[in-house]
Amino acid sequence: MRDSKRIGLLDEIRGFAIICMVVYHFLFSLQNFYSVDVPVFFDDWFSIIQRTFAGAFIFISGCVCRFSRNNLKRGTQCFFLGMVITFVVSLVQPAFPIHFGILHLLGISMIIYALAEAFFDFVPPLAGILIFGFLFFALFNIPHGDPGYIGFNGLFVIPMPELLYDAGALFPLGFNSPYANYGDYFPLLPWFCIFAAGCFFGVYARDNALPRWFYKTRVRFLAATGRYTIWIYLLHQPIIIAILNIIFNERT
Repeated sequence: MRDSKRIGLLDEIRGFAIICMVVYHFLFSLQNFYSVDVPVFFDDWFSIIQRTFAGAFIFISGCVCRFSRNNLKRGTQCFFLGMVITFVVSLVQPAFPIHFGILHLLGISMIIYALAEAFFDFVPPLAGILIFGFLFFALFNIPHGDPGYIGFNGLFVIPMPELLYDAGALFPLGFNSPYANYGDYFPLLPWFCIFAAGCFFGVYARDNALPRWFYKTRVRFLAATGRYTIWIYLLHQPIIIAILNIIFNERT
């Protein structure tokens, strides 16, 4: 996205979301690597907040696809960076591997969008937002249920066959093998649906169909942060670990 086409509110939300992600990983590191009790980690509301901001980040990434000239290239690069993280984390934090994290998700989602752009252009934006919004909630318990299922409790439930989960290799889709539960895990089902909904919403943003206040930048720090989320995501965890190592080594 060129600077002349920056959308203030999207940059600000993305900046706030990445800051929340940094805070989450800081608390995660305290809890799991330094045995510091962080009770909030076990509260249901904290998990909801974490998924909400991750969802906002994914949604906005979908919006941005409407401004990019080469989503196939962007997707390939993003997935490659995700694989770099997988390799590095497997060496330094083998107890908490990242096999299909948010960068893997975004990379594959961008590639899918690039290959299916004609479909995204054909479906009316409002219909696409509603359809994929519904699918997100309908598919949400594929990776999170025990066992996983499609549907809504109290309305209808379609249990997923256990063999899909036993296959192991299907963890990118949400049929997670045991090792996919650790660390950063954002499978295509249901999270691609949020990305796709963002792609449809991006039509309104691109075509200047939203209110004027949507395009204005109000909090410059958040907007600037939102423009460099990929680098912040790549660098924040090593920096957090380095800082905590210094702090806890000084105490010993």
